[in-house]
Amino acid sequence: MLFNSLQFVFFFPLVLLFYFNLPVRWRNYFLLAASYYFYMCWKAEYIILIVISTLIDYYAGLAMSRTEDPAKRWKYLLLSMLSNLGLLFSFKYFNFFNESARAVFQHYNLFYDVPVFKLLLPVGISFYTFQTMSYTIDVYRGKTPAESHLPTFALYVSFFPQLVAGPIERSTNLLPQFYRVNSFDRQRFLSGLQQMLWGFFKKVVIADRLAILVNRVYGSPEQQGGVALLIATYFFAFQIYCDFSGYSDIAIGSARIMGFELMENFRRPYFSKSIGEFWRRWHISLSTWFRDYLYIPLGGNRVSRGRWYFNLFFTFLVSGLWHGANWTFVIWGALHGFYLLFSLWTEKARYALVSALGLLKRPGLLRFLRVVTTFHLVLFSWVFFRARNLEQALTILKKIGRFSGWDQFRRMLATPGKTEFLLGLSNGGLIIATLSILLLEVVHLLQRRGPLGERIAPRGGVWTRYAMLYTILLVIIVFGEFNNNEFIYFQF
Repeated sequence: MLFNSLQFVFFFPLVLLFYFNLPVRWRNYFLLAASYYFYMCWKAEYIILIVISTLIDYYAGLAMSRTEDPAKRWKYLLLSMLSNLGLLFSFKYFNFFNESARAVFQHYNLFYDVPVFKLLLPVGISFYTFQTMSYTIDVYRGKTPAESHLPTFALYVSFFPQLVAGPIERSTNLLPQFYRVNSFDRQRFLSGLQQMLWGFFKKVVIADRLAILVNRVYGSPEQQGGVALLIATYFFAFQIYCDFSGYSDIAIGSARIMGFELMENFRRPYFSKSIGEFWRRWHISLSTWFRDYLYIPLGGNRVSRGRWYFNLFFTFLVSGLWHGANWTFVIWGALHGFYLLFSLWTEKARYALVSALGLLKRPGLLRFLRVVTTFHLVLFSWVFFRARNLEQALTILKKIGRFSGWDQFRRMLATPGKTEFLLGLSNGGLIIATLSILLLEVVHLLQRRGPLGERIAPRGGVWTRYAMLYTILLVIIVFGEFNNNEFIYFQF
């Protein structure tokens, strides 16, 4: 079930109605059933994978809590890790590594006959396997007690707002909340609904409109000029942000209405002044997951300098692979790892250059230049993230570098209907998309001092908040693209 579907418009109010009117002892059972139904609307039989992962990790957690023997605790942790990573490898990565091995064998004229598995990738498998693995690791480390109530643990694994695309929650935050008694709260309802509508605005007004152009241009880059590809790349940067952060906003807002607080997943990432800061603002639940469960266990920065560099680069390499079984994602992750290493290697030289140019005395200008530089480094990496394969990514970069097709693009803008034929969006659509992005960034600037709704509502009272909600809803209805586009991160 998609958040941006008519089905969800009926599903969520019914969940709220039953949740707040059921006896407390039945609420978690109801939420579990609703979460399973939510997932089964996509492909019913794949609920078996969630159930298997739930049962194994529930058993592993209890078994670790019943013994102090380090060897036995490690054995149960290994059971959890191998089962979850085994599911992930079988459905997501087997064909990738299989085809890579086939290419190597064929290059050396060696026989290779391992068949390709034709399996549909279960939606959200990378999210719920990482969420449940964090639980067993935390139990093993003694950071959280094992959950003894199976339905509650199953709800932690499958809680429908964040099941298929995060945020990737920690058991220390989410599990205790299922033992709270939540009653309906109007202020919490308005706050959650406002965040949901803002998420819908990002998704259906901005992301899905930008997707029309991005899909057309990136679908046939060999027929496009460099200018069109450059515009599509800029638009993709905002498409993927609005698509993914929009999902997170809807998830966080819907959970808040029911009384649950999920972690923040995005914090205006394109205002980052460095790549390191970008990853403290982008997909926060995943970046902190890799920090806590991969980077730090590898030694973090408390090792030799060479090992520290390896830990950084390897973590980003694995992060790239997490996003997709394709070499383009590996390169995307490697690029971000290289960015971080390069910033460490050149730190003194960059400080000397900035000092020599007198920019230290102009902090506003320096901050602007750092934001622009960081954004374009991220933009460059998005080409590999969006391209179908490495060959296409290199073709796109070559065309952008030549800045070809400017005359064609200028004539296209001057001809009504021409932009729609070549780029998928009419001139009016391009204007709406551009204005929507500008509005988004204005809101982000205003949010630097705190949530906009909370700052405005106290001045004008509850009616101001209602006016904001109706305005956002009206903009969504008038300018939204209601074509039931899946969220981009469903494929991960």
